[in-house]
Amino acid sequence: MIVLQIIFWISVFVVLHSYVIYPLLIKLLCINKKLQFPDNADNPHISIIMSLYNEEAVIEQKLLSILNSDYPKDKIQIIVGSDNSTDKTNEIVEKYTNNKETEIIFIPFNQRQGKSNVINQLIEKAKGEILILTDANVFFAPDTISELVKPFSDKKIGLVDSNMKNTGLKKEGISIQEKTYISQEVKIKHYESILWGTMMGPFGGCFAIRKKLYSPVPSNFLVDDFYICMKILKKSYKAVNNLDAVVYEDVSNNLADEFRRKIRIATGDFQNLKEFIGLLIPPTTGLAFSFISHKIFRWLGPVFMITALIMSFILTFESKLYLLLFAIYCFVLFLPVIDYFLKKIKIHNVFLRFITHFLSMNLALLIGMFKFFKGVKSNVWKPTKRNQ
Repeated sequence: MIVLQIIFWISVFVVLHSYVIYPLLIKLLCINKKLQFPDNADNPHISIIMSLYNEEAVIEQKLLSILNSDYPKDKIQIIVGSDNSTDKTNEIVEKYTNNKETEIIFIPFNQRQGKSNVINQLIEKAKGEILILTDANVFFAPDTISELVKPFSDKKIGLVDSNMKNTGLKKEGISIQEKTYISQEVKIKHYESILWGTMMGPFGGCFAIRKKLYSPVPSNFLVDDFYICMKILKKSYKAVNNLDAVVYEDVSNNLADEFRRKIRIATGDFQNLKEFIGLLIPPTTGLAFSFISHKIFRWLGPVFMITALIMSFILTFESKLYLLLFAIYCFVLFLPVIDYFLKKIKIHNVFLRFITHFLSMNLALLIGMFKFFKGVKSNVWKPTKRNQ
């Protein structure tokens, strides 16, 4: 029984380490420390890369947010690829291709290829030494580009992430919980940036890299931003988050839609785990510590949660402590059912919704792991609905 108890407490520790201990530890280590970036006086040429699929609702606002930037217009190149859009996306983008101040290249593809495959082809036409990869539904502030470019004055920095601010919060769905999770992720990545320059993956909706460091994403990979980031870290460059590079996005509010999205992301996470497992050697580096603490433990969290449940059940026959722990565990697992029925009668409890969000996220990770084991042939997916 001692062995079962050890397995139980190791399983509990792994989950707590990723979600509680690690964030608190790096926050403490960052006291009185901050990132400082000198102005990039040269204003290097940049290329903004976008892959679109049926983005008629947001693409015009996105283009205007870029064109209204305070960055020199003649040093911006915009390259847009439409992944066989069937709405008015192409028509809207084409209206802007004759812009006299900023070069805008539009390439419509007649067959769905997936975001990363489109990006791989668009980058071949990029003239800028800095690339900004961004999504149509992520809007820039006037100084977003300047702030993304600023850290590249440090030659050791290869990737710069933005600071995403969420809009469209509604108590009826999961937007409050999703915003809280994303905000926490931004903080963790910023602390990783300060301590080791090993930010574990950028916000995929908007980040910047040195063009010379871009590695084409494999055609079947589902999480391209993490792959690009880890390739840069593997080349001994730094990846950092600049909190002043603010962008805005409407946060997901529909649990079913977000659950499907997280299954796709989880599947891609395990693709990246297989690809970059070698970065855990040597295990004493900041890169290895942040990778295992922030990502690997979290991706494997469902396995450890199930293990802890099984061990606590077996140990209930030996100790009242484990009987109590098992009862509490089962009660927590039942809370999403209560939340579901309360939602049916228009009662939205924020705490219960956090439990629902957390457990659904871990269920998506578990399903994604099995999908990875089955194999992934294509990176084409159905985008999450905007403005829910």
